[in-house]
Amino acid sequence: MIELKNVTKDYKIVKKKPGLRGAVQSLFSHEYEIKTAVNGLSFSISEGELVGFIGANGAGKSTTIKMLCGILTPSSGEIRVNELVPYQQRQKNAKRIGVVFGQRSQLMWDIAVEESFDLLKHIYDIPEEIYQQNVKEFSEILNLTPLLRMPVRKLSLGQKMRCELAAAFLHNPAIVYLDEPTIGLDVAVKRRIRAFIREMNARMQTTVILTTHDMQDIEEICKRIIIIDDGNLLYDGPIASIRERFGHKRIIQFDIEEEQAVLPSELAPHVQFEFDAPSRKVSLTFQNEDISASHVIGLMLQQYRVLDLTMQDTDIESIVRDIYERGV
Repeated sequence: MIELKNVTKDYKIVKKKPGLRGAVQSLFSHEYEIKTAVNGLSFSISEGELVGFIGANGAGKSTTIKMLCGILTPSSGEIRVNELVPYQQRQKNAKRIGVVFGQRSQLMWDIAVEESFDLLKHIYDIPEEIYQQNVKEFSEILNLTPLLRMPVRKLSLGQKMRCELAAAFLHNPAIVYLDEPTIGLDVAVKRRIRAFIREMNARMQTTVILTTHDMQDIEEICKRIIIIDDGNLLYDGPIASIRERFGHKRIIQFDIEEEQAVLPSELAPHVQFEFDAPSRKVSLTFQNEDISASHVIGLMLQQYRVLDLTMQDTDIESIVRDIYERGV
């Protein structure tokens, strides 16, 4: 469905000197520097995959998505999306994809939501039967019925994003790009949006590429993640594999009766220790390969009167942060 081969995107940036003198000089001569946003990126995505596409700010995510949409032309390399070259066949490509940008809207600001949907029906040449069916189903899943006759400008952020999501899937696209679709939304709206994305993928085999800083979105929606940094590919594979390779850190929290606590000496070389005196909570962080959880718990039970304990594995956000800091 999507294939990138050694794709690079360079930007030519004018170097300006500060002050009035620099401004005058720039009128007659220019110095340029080349900024590489995407550097030899290669990956492929099959039909029906749910892929998390993540990276720090400035990593090259948005540039890559814009090249896949046909908005930008790569400096070098090859891109094919659903058997099309997106920047050469822009109209055909645009009719086969859906896009949601968290900070941009495809809905008309001053008209009712249903009128925006009707406009999109004509833009994408959606058959009337399919259009009516999709509007009905999407309204039920995303609870849009009370919003359809409201002007877009009167919608809350969560209401607007639900309508944007419906608009992106309205023409049954083969691929949908979601750029921060849950940014700034409350938990209930996020849950509804995630359920809708999974439903559309299961029912229509829609290929979904999700870029987000919300790691819970990634864990609940995607089975595969692609991580890039400075335009370079850091990791491409299943979430389960990245947990297996990097998720060996564990945290055990103990509620104890004692007002003071120190780390048992036998644990000192392997365990990071934190104690919160007001709540009498001890947190121990360690690597599975260095020491076993049962050994840690046993030593703590010998030294303290433990009222309760909780144990958790590393979340995906911590894993990704470690990959950025240490590399793959």
